[in-house]
This record gives sequence, structure tokens and C-alpha cells, in this order.
Amino acid sequence: MLPAWALFYVRHLRSGDDLTSIHQLGTAPPIREVFMNWFILVVAGLFEIGWAVGLKYTDGFTRIWPTVCTVLSMIISFGLLGIAMKSLPIGTAYAVWVGVGAVGTAILGIVLLGESANPMRLLSLGLIVAGIVGLKLATPA
Repeated sequence: MLPAWALFYVRHLRSGDDLTSIHQLGTAPPIREVFMNWFILVVAGLFEIGWAVGLKYTDGFTRIWPTVCTVLSMIISFGLLGIAMKSLPIGTAYAVWVGVGAVGTAILGIVLLGESANPMRLLSLGLIVAGIVGLKLATPA
């Protein structure tokens, strides 16, 4: 089964519409823009991991350089999330952003901070990843 965005293009190709004119009318974002916004969304999630882990190293915002890096990561993460939402549905974009951040932060907690890596925790992280993939596959944009 084709994703909704592909069905949109197939429908318009069958009707003889020129896809360039469809994009100019603004009825669908260009495929390249959509893929770029997915990439930007993942990068925003990576910066979310940076600020979430960075919070641990700020010592309650008492250490200047970890605090500066954390705040910069927050600004970049939110900014990239806003850019990615230009052509992605808000619910999907936000859920993917949070999911990438949550999984990455949990993994870094295990690797850097010696947090538990028990099977139930790893299974739960796998379910979050499955949810992120499912949202990507089910999103029409």
C-alpha cells in the first residue's frame, strides 16, 4: 500500500496534471521539501538529546559552560522543530521530536551515566522507536 503522499501524486499523474503547477498552487509541498523537513526534524531531536543530557551537567544551572551549551541546544532544537513543521503535521512532528529525544536521552543515560539497561527498559525504548517509525509511515506528508 502506498503512503498518502504517493497516492496524491499518482492521482494527479493519472489526471494529466502537471506536478509543477500543483506545487505552485500550494496544494502539496514538494517532495524534496518534505524529505528535508524530516531530516531537519531528526536533527532537532538530536539537539533535544543534547539539551536533555546537558541539564544533568549544569548542576542546577550553576556551571556556566554546560549551561550555555544546554541553552543553545534548546534554542536550536526548538528552532529546527518549527522549521520542520512547515510541511509536517504538528502531531506527528512533535511526537517524533519527543520520541527521538526520549530514546536518545535514555540511551546516553545508559552509556554515559551508568543507568540501568534491563530488558524491560530496552523493550520499552524499542516500542518508542516502533511508534516513531509507525508515525513516519502513516504520515501523508
